[in-house]
Amino acid sequence: MARKNLLAGLTGAKLTAVNPDAPLSQPARPGGLPYAGRGAVGAVTRSIDDLASRANAARELEARLTSGQVIVELDPGIVDASFVADRMAQDDEDYRALRDSIAQSGQGSPILVRPHPTAPGRFQVAFGHRRLRAAAELLKPVRAVVRQLSDRDLILAQGQENSARANLSFIERARFAHRLEEGGYDRETIMLALSADKTTVSRLITVIERIPAAIIDAIGPAPGTGRDRWVELASAFHQGGAPGELDALLGQPDFRAVESDERFRQVLDRFSQPPKAPGAEKDGLRREREPARSWAHSTGAEILKIASTGRATVLTIDKRSAPGFDAFLLDQMETLYSKYLAEQARAVRADKRTRLSMPREKA
Repeated sequence: MARKNLLAGLTGAKLTAVNPDAPLSQPARPGGLPYAGRGAVGAVTRSIDDLASRANAARELEARLTSGQVIVELDPGIVDASFVADRMAQDDEDYRALRDSIAQSGQGSPILVRPHPTAPGRFQVAFGHRRLRAAAELLKPVRAVVRQLSDRDLILAQGQENSARANLSFIERARFAHRLEEGGYDRETIMLALSADKTTVSRLITVIERIPAAIIDAIGPAPGTGRDRWVELASAFHQGGAPGELDALLGQPDFRAVESDERFRQVLDRFSQPPKAPGAEKDGLRREREPARSWAHSTGAEILKIASTGRATVLTIDKRSAPGFDAFLLDQMETLYSKYLAEQARAVRADKRTRLSMPREKA
């Protein structure tokens, strides 16, 4: 009996998490509290359910792609990465946990490889790059299923397995989409590989086109930085180019030493700092920038960054810590500024009364 084409599920249905042949079964949710679906508790519950669903989807995808195939052990030294990179190298906590798990308990699920199309005797990964890296570092053979895959089959398996696991950062997904387009793949194939719609793919590619590659490399994967912040940075580059101090920032040892998300924040902050007055340095009138300040709520959430010079003060609101606070602040601006004017007027009157009450000096 002919063996079923295990990649049929990747190219048949469109724009699903893993394009299964049949809908994935969802575990029944307990009744729980009557308010569990509302507010912050509901959001956390839905987030946890979504992560669990994606993890199950990734396992089911791997099971379909590797079922019925013989698992072999390969020397990691003869297995090459995919021809389209999807990850930015990072020795993060998740990777270290995976490596430690393989060291202690062995490799649970096999990776998917194909015979290398241009290097006889070698193989190329479709998915399982981190498991391959861990096996190489641990000097262990890597458990793998070998299948004949076309280039398109490989990038579909690679992209959809990553989408199912949801463990690529926004900028890694964006680079993957851009590299596929540069490789000549049409938008429909890119949409299938990323399990994303046309608008999302267009936004991913636009971000990569607007931010210089050297800046992205310097920042790194920034796993905690989402779509809106990257779009904001891309818009800043598109509107005005890079600030003059950016190159100096990227070369600082302190910049390279901090986490990737903090590097992103520092780069974005450079666009929020007031520009130097034209000709100020030439005329010896350079204005010193005051030390940066921040404001945190009593809960500990850091909400505002304050950058000041003699000419201006710029407030930067952290949208991750306070989403929507910028709009709220603008709505309250009339009341706040009116209160400020009233306080100033009271201070002037108090000062005038103080001066009038002081005894006059005799002539």
